[in-house]
Amino acid sequence: MTAPDTALGTFEEHRTILTGVAYRMLGRVADAEDVVQEAWLRWAGAERDEVRDARGYLVRITTRLAIDRLRQVRSRNEAYVGPWVPEPIATDFGATVPDTAERAVLADSVSLAVLVVLESLSPLERAVFVLREAFGFPFREIAATLDRSETAVRQLAGRARRHVDERRPRFAVDPAQRRDLTERFLAAATGGSIEQLLELLAPDVRLVGDSGGRTKGPLRVIESADKVGRFLFAVARTSVAEPELRFMEINGAPGVLILSRGRPDTVCSVEVADGRITGIYLQRNPDKLTALA
Repeated sequence: MTAPDTALGTFEEHRTILTGVAYRMLGRVADAEDVVQEAWLRWAGAERDEVRDARGYLVRITTRLAIDRLRQVRSRNEAYVGPWVPEPIATDFGATVPDTAERAVLADSVSLAVLVVLESLSPLERAVFVLREAFGFPFREIAATLDRSETAVRQLAGRARRHVDERRPRFAVDPAQRRDLTERFLAAATGGSIEQLLELLAPDVRLVGDSGGRTKGPLRVIESADKVGRFLFAVARTSVAEPELRFMEINGAPGVLILSRGRPDTVCSVEVADGRITGIYLQRNPDKLTALA
């Protein structure tokens, strides 16, 4: 086997974790792919004979590149039209993650609710949280990756964990129940009555619409069951031509991709607690739906 083939084979062996780290850091598929491509170029040009742990080395490169990219895109996100929500991805860990506990951790770390919270962390806090909570890296290894002391990394991890715990949904929900509520919610919004729709919504439900100014969508977060319900009831009947619903696992949870004339139009996902919908994400920016096409 030639040296380039060896380099590529090693890189491809670890591509999944590199992409996972980059996406959780950046919240955009294109940005994550750019970072992973740059990591490959660094790896291809490195003195690989001196690398004892290829996985650790590649994660270190990817994380540092993601931190640099995150600092660059923060200003872009701040100028974004309306609320900014991480790009939705289809997730089906399947046989690659057979263990229930590990699957739950991976699904939680890529959930929209958690990724939205991570947006409020500093780049270093976000890196520590992703490496520790999503992938279980030891503090010693994270410290080497970030060129920080282990004590400093533990402090960053503690702050990040407290911040996420304070803001993330606190209720574990059975996926079957979430899918059932999602289906009933869509049925009520598109063909039922306003009363049926309101029955499914928690009193303090929040709707976050991400259109980026590219398509129709709310430019502010909508709060309360009455306002959310009436907004959805009005737009569900007018916004999508020739709609087709495709239920799928999105960011680790049941969701629905709404196609319009065969093209991705909207991704809808919900948060659930106590048998009611507490949060709704409607993502309509076409630039963020290309990976689902």
